[in-house]
Amino acid sequence: MSSDYTYDEQGQFFPFFILTLSGLVTLPLTYNLLRPSKELENTAPRIKSDFKPEHADLVEAQKRKRLRKERRIKRIITVIIGYVVMAWMVYLIMITARTSTKAYDPYDILGVSRSADERAISRHYKRLSLVYHPDKIRPDPAKNETIETLNARFVELTKAYKALTDEEIRNNYLQYGHPDGKQSFSIGIALPKLIVMEGNGKYVLLVYGALLGVLLPYIVGKWWYGTQRYTKERVLVATAGNIFREYKDDISDNGIISALSSGEEFKDVLKGAKAEAGLGKLESKVLSEETSFLTAKDRETLKKLDSVTRRKALALLWAYTGRIDLGDSSLNAEKYEAAPVALTLVEAFSAIALAFGNLKPIIGSFRASQSLIQAVPAGASPLLQLPNFTEELVKSIEGKSSGNNLSVQDYMRLPDSERRTRTVGAGLLTEQQYSQAISVAQQLPVLQISKAFFKVMGEKVITPSSLVQLVVKARFIPPGCTQVPAVNETDLEDIDPDDDDLDALMGRKPAKNRATKIVDGKKVEAKIEKVQPPLAHAPYLARDHSPRWHIFLADAKQGKMAVPPFTFTTFDKPILDEAGKPTFNVQTLKMQFQAPPQVGDFTFVMHMICDSYLGLDAKQDITLHIEDPAKAAAVEEEDDISEPDEDSIAGQMQALKTGQPPKKKARKPSDSSSEEESDTDGDAGDTSDTNTETDVED
Repeated sequence: MSSDYTYDEQGQFFPFFILTLSGLVTLPLTYNLLRPSKELENTAPRIKSDFKPEHADLVEAQKRKRLRKERRIKRIITVIIGYVVMAWMVYLIMITARTSTKAYDPYDILGVSRSADERAISRHYKRLSLVYHPDKIRPDPAKNETIETLNARFVELTKAYKALTDEEIRNNYLQYGHPDGKQSFSIGIALPKLIVMEGNGKYVLLVYGALLGVLLPYIVGKWWYGTQRYTKERVLVATAGNIFREYKDDISDNGIISALSSGEEFKDVLKGAKAEAGLGKLESKVLSEETSFLTAKDRETLKKLDSVTRRKALALLWAYTGRIDLGDSSLNAEKYEAAPVALTLVEAFSAIALAFGNLKPIIGSFRASQSLIQAVPAGASPLLQLPNFTEELVKSIEGKSSGNNLSVQDYMRLPDSERRTRTVGAGLLTEQQYSQAISVAQQLPVLQISKAFFKVMGEKVITPSSLVQLVVKARFIPPGCTQVPAVNETDLEDIDPDDDDLDALMGRKPAKNRATKIVDGKKVEAKIEKVQPPLAHAPYLARDHSPRWHIFLADAKQGKMAVPPFTFTTFDKPILDEAGKPTFNVQTLKMQFQAPPQVGDFTFVMHMICDSYLGLDAKQDITLHIEDPAKAAAVEEEDDISEPDEDSIAGQMQALKTGQPPKKKARKPSDSSSEEESDTDGDAGDTSDTNTETDVED
């Protein structure tokens, strides 16, 4: 049986080809679009508030604009087109008449039963001959019949008759399935015949050359260049270079905002005529005498900028943090569009500041994040975070003689009658506005430190260059909470992970997320889900932001960072109960680093800064005690716990730490059980001394 490969002029196989190609592109894109997002902003709850700020419509419009960009409209359109093409191809496959090799059946052609004998077949054929013989029948134009179709029909009948009666032809039918013997079949190829026609070869080569030599390298190069243009903080490499050049060891406050305005991303926001449109009006508003948060140096900085784009970006950022109404809807919209861009650039500035290690710029970067999220000038009162609060109202509440700004916590500690007297009244807030502010204040996630200490897992003392953990025990206590329960002392202890939890023991990840509960007198392990605090209450920011807490150690004397920040976004215990009330659960935060190589006491300043709210930061001194390895070995020898065997893993680890192999202790068989009991009792009695702790004040 021969095969004849022909080109698919009828398009029988072309839909399969297109369907396959479309599926290869569309299905992965669909998975990418429908895959659950792991962004913190998409999984966190929200603070309940019905407060609507000024220009709320502009803020919401900018949020929708950012969402459209994040949803990648081009990909969505591509997926829709892909499914339309796939549906069309499936439709074509279903309705297209596909020619296929059908099994030759002479009985079916003649219309006789398979049980009919040769005589019955001959009689039936003669009757058909009287009807379909070309000399007996005439074409019917109504049925589109012609002489050729009638002749072909009679030939088929004759061939079927001979396949059942003529011995030689019957043998061909039985052996090859057709009275004419071996048949050829054709396979349609899903390519247009035009491609392979003689004389078109050079055009085919030209197309392939354009696809493989131009289009494919362009797509790959564009993808590669796109990935190389951005840093791991998702900002342009050129922007990181600009910010690096703006960095100074003593930079802070508005100087950081000025450095952020050098970002190349603002050229996309202010492209074309936008860079100069309304710039004069914008500067006159920002540099007016009413703008009290700008110093003379800040004003001079703005005036000296040569780049029109950067000049407008900086003016917009200062107008945003100062909540200045620019009197123009376009300028106000640009103001709210520029703030989220600057918030992204803060991460790049933080990375640069951390590389230098100077304390002031590091803290300044976190404070800049707070200012951008809350739309509050640097150094302004934290009370401006509350709904309906303005600078005039804050001055009235704090009083002209007040030297320091009130935090939200201090404000909520005031007696309700005094707080209401300062806030509600003519020229101040209404009762409804006051209720809105108090409602938000009572939901702010204030993390208060209960205890902080250093420890080494499995050890009683800390030796030089050991892997140390800073353990911070803290509780979420929203402002204005009354009847806060005392901390349970057992919650302030830190239990080492299980021996089989190797990743936690090596510090690669936290201990297994398991908690043991007593149910009906039995221990039951329940999985602990990570808990996110509510999204930052930021009514002026045109994007959602999940709060982050940064904890790091600093050397106050040198003004340098000692241990880089560890960032916490989720917690291991519920923050609110089912009714939405605070649980006051003790949260455990851990950061791991290598201890100094010297013996002695090292005093650090521990900073805990929330990047989303002003006035929620905590700072306290904490001392790390580094003991001599020999002294540590002596302490262990004094314990009742038996020494490890020399050939055990514990014994080898002790030998590496002390430089001496462990001593083998001889035991009497009769005393083994009593010694084990004594060891167990001793271990339980020394539980409180397993950690090298530094108690700290709240």
